[in-house]
Amino acid sequence: MITVMLSNSSISKTLLSWSNFSLSNGKPSQASSICCVRKNAESNGSSSGPLQLELGNQSSDENILQMRSVVRKLFREAQQNKFSLSAELLLRIYSMVLTSLIGSKEASKFRWLVMDSIGSITDNFSEIMHKQDTELLVELRHFPRKSRKSGYHTIHICTEMAPVVSVGSLAPHVTVLSRALQRKGNLVEVILPKYASLNLNEVHELRKVEAEFQSYFNGQRHGNRIWTGVVCGIGVTFIEPLYYSAFFGCENINGYLNDFERFTYFSRASLDYIVKAGKHPDVLHIHNWETSIVGLLFWEVFVNKGLGGTRIMLTCQSFESQARAPLCCVEQPEKLALCGLDPYGLHCFDRLQDNNKSHLVNVLKVGVVYSNNVIIMSSMQTKGQTIHATSHGLEPTLTIHKDKLVVAPPGFDSSAWDPSVNKFLPQNYSADNMKGKYVCKVSLQQHLGLQEKASIVLVGCIFSDISDIELENLKTLIWMASRRGVQFVFMGSGQTPGSNSALEYFEEELKDENMRFLNKYDESLAHLVLAGSDIMLCPSFDDTVLQIPLKAMRYGAMPILLDFTDSKYGHFVDRDLEGTEFSRYINDTFSNMPLNQAIDELKNNPSKWDKKIDRLCHDKGFFVGCRVLRHSYLCIYSNKKLVK
Repeated sequence: MITVMLSNSSISKTLLSWSNFSLSNGKPSQASSICCVRKNAESNGSSSGPLQLELGNQSSDENILQMRSVVRKLFREAQQNKFSLSAELLLRIYSMVLTSLIGSKEASKFRWLVMDSIGSITDNFSEIMHKQDTELLVELRHFPRKSRKSGYHTIHICTEMAPVVSVGSLAPHVTVLSRALQRKGNLVEVILPKYASLNLNEVHELRKVEAEFQSYFNGQRHGNRIWTGVVCGIGVTFIEPLYYSAFFGCENINGYLNDFERFTYFSRASLDYIVKAGKHPDVLHIHNWETSIVGLLFWEVFVNKGLGGTRIMLTCQSFESQARAPLCCVEQPEKLALCGLDPYGLHCFDRLQDNNKSHLVNVLKVGVVYSNNVIIMSSMQTKGQTIHATSHGLEPTLTIHKDKLVVAPPGFDSSAWDPSVNKFLPQNYSADNMKGKYVCKVSLQQHLGLQEKASIVLVGCIFSDISDIELENLKTLIWMASRRGVQFVFMGSGQTPGSNSALEYFEEELKDENMRFLNKYDESLAHLVLAGSDIMLCPSFDDTVLQIPLKAMRYGAMPILLDFTDSKYGHFVDRDLEGTEFSRYINDTFSNMPLNQAIDELKNNPSKWDKKIDRLCHDKGFFVGCRVLRHSYLCIYSNKKLVK
């Protein structure tokens, strides 16, 4: 028996022990098992005892695959515990500033002490984190100082973060990016409104800071309560307005007539809190229109309050909010005074004035103008395509500020969406051994009551929104393909009940024994749908919400457009950039391939199909995961030039 302890040294020993397996005819010489035990002697992932992985009845390749999976899981847990404790300690330090126990200068020293000594500081402080702030402060002051390492201190001011509050693509983006940057030695924090609908079960060590702080709004200063906690190893601060408690006490996150007032209050309060707590971040990272006004407030009010070395970065998941104006992005200029700004001095074309409605101000335009960099999340679009085809009225502004516009791929946690280690699959598989994919296919068919046969073509579709036009295309595709014995599995994301209802009605209308519709998004089942499908239908290749094209390729399924003739920017030739490797490959290979052609190729030319699948699974350059996302942002962070 091999006992794997939750420490780097034990993990290294286990890795070395792989070479000691005695192989005979491709099998281990004797049955082996792995017992995964944490430092406190509790079993890993089981309350009934150690996790036993019997390896004797499997091939040596499968043994090694399982061992790697176990060690990776243990290593991730060790890292997660380390970052969680460090985040909790940092939040305690900032609460000491709010309660006037320490000053901002000493807090700054402690912040870098924690950041530079994550490994050793967690070993020293894990046993005393439950003590009072005064006792914890004594330990901090006696902890040996080290020279400061390179790294960035980033604070996200945003309205969503998975898994505590999520309504769109922003929530997972913030979490994935924060964790990726933190793993590279950067200090990352998140500030969120304290919604009444928060999933507090996902917040560890939730604490209420005893001292309140005040922020400016509507001509007065108002009290706010601060809550701190750790989410996925990231330190999170929740701001709860006291006088304006109704702002975030409602059921939904957005969609209200006073959204501008709600998020403007939060943006101003976040900056007031940062100054009060003595934080000096390198980067203030704001997201979408909801917190775009932070950039304007920063330069007009806060830059001279100890934040002179801070840069502003705006990320836009898309410019679709512009298409919904005036519901969210445009407002009367007078409302800028609510957060202490001069409406009339800022209401001009090169600042805040809306490009189409000159009597209004555009909040998203504010973010573009007053940020040092603007990042657009897209796997497919180039900078030119973004400016000229999908900016929804912001084209003049984006053209002026073109030099600070960056297109970056949306990242997803590639370790969570990896069929070689995925815990939701009945059998794991990889590019070198695809047998598990056929097992997953039969398992999916069995789960859904479909005919269980690996040779039957299975088409999956996981969607967040399907328009009426796309639904008509979908009906036509199903009618044509179902006659050929093709199986279909549809899963809605749960965010668009109208689309779900339409597809449910269509399912009833069709009554096809080869089609199944799942009206609720289930992540564990989504993994099986991806693994069991030969083809994944995609409403768009530029999917920043569910990122199905990327995940399909990761799982060895062909991404095929629902309407391959539709392209909202296909007519535009971008002479500035050639696009990403992913966009070039997916356009060249799949953009002109209708579903029927893909089915024909799979049935009639399996060798050609297998070559495409082999390239998908082997070329990791196409898997735009958190490492690529992290690299993109670190390259942008390294540009230290401030532009106002």
